[in-house]
Amino acid sequence: MVSALLLSACGGGNGSTWKGPGGSAASPAGPKPVVSAPADGAKDVSTATEIVYTAQSDATVTLKDASGATVEGAPSPASASSSAPPSSSPSTAWLPAKQLKYATEYTATVTAGGATTEVKFTTMAKPASLSRVTSQVGDNQVVGVGMMMILSFGVDIPKDKRADVQQHLFMSSDPPQEGTWNWFSSKEIHYRPKEYWQPGTKLSLRAALGGVSFGGKWYGEKDLTVDASVGKRLIMEVDNATKQMTVTEDGVLLKTMPVSLGKASSPSDSGNFIVMVKNEWEWFDSSTYGVPVDSGEGYRTKVQFPQRITWSGQYIHAAPWSVKDQGKRNVSHGCVNISLELAQWLYGITHIGDPVIVKNTEARVKYGDGWTDWELPWDQYKKGSAL
Repeated sequence: MVSALLLSACGGGNGSTWKGPGGSAASPAGPKPVVSAPADGAKDVSTATEIVYTAQSDATVTLKDASGATVEGAPSPASASSSAPPSSSPSTAWLPAKQLKYATEYTATVTAGGATTEVKFTTMAKPASLSRVTSQVGDNQVVGVGMMMILSFGVDIPKDKRADVQQHLFMSSDPPQEGTWNWFSSKEIHYRPKEYWQPGTKLSLRAALGGVSFGGKWYGEKDLTVDASVGKRLIMEVDNATKQMTVTEDGVLLKTMPVSLGKASSPSDSGNFIVMVKNEWEWFDSSTYGVPVDSGEGYRTKVQFPQRITWSGQYIHAAPWSVKDQGKRNVSHGCVNISLELAQWLYGITHIGDPVIVKNTEARVKYGDGWTDWELPWDQYKKGSAL
């Protein structure tokens, strides 16, 4: 970084100033900043573009549309989407506060050290094929300490597009905590902290994806923002060896309760789960898993206070029919059975994203059967990032 040194002369009322070499007045302007993107005169620029520039001193950026209206923006936040070391490039990016308009000319002006560089560019026409991006975490939602920020895409994102998509995801936590994005599938990307979130953490996401290429004819439909918060550290731990569940909140034991898990023909999975869905009641129908209701193993039952932990159908739920077995033997189809009274109590204190740890059963959950991000150690999880 180069700084200008300003000197004022003592004595004499002649208004003397510091002279540069050769006795001439020093130029107040430093080297002109260089704008590397978008290029001056560029056409078909993405409506998700940033203004990327290099300057030898602190710079200000102004962006105006063809009507002269100023576009709000700020220096691009350091993206938490990358586990790679920071680039050695001195370039800085300035990010518009919202998606730019289609088929519109813009003028970007970068000023640093008294010198100014101006570039004009025109954004792309509105694509015919736009894909929505949705978040599993809602605005102002309170989530559990194990919850990931989960974005779902309407189309498959090919591998050669994932890095660019990920670079347009700006995730932050307050207080700051280490985390990374992981491509859970071609249609889903998750952001997980290294350790469970600290209780009370504020989460903020800006997915600046409006106009970003998703591959082929597809582009992001619009930007998405989410602001959420993390609740208390509520953890449910189920041990098949003792047929008991312990529930702790911020490290304090709230309750120990008897459970019945999956019988030998349909064992429960061990693993690190989180609550994905919770409802006051659901119909459980074995035919959705290929077992006819009228078969010897079939069922169609209205179940109270179900909390889902796998896509294949494992839940924590009320099972008044197995109370006599709870704490003694396993009789379920793979779920964690508890009494109606305890299920209602548990339902009343949990959030989506609360961790559920099941251990000492005959099987291990298959990765991807639910939001199983916590099944992977940190060093392995980071490899799921495209950056």
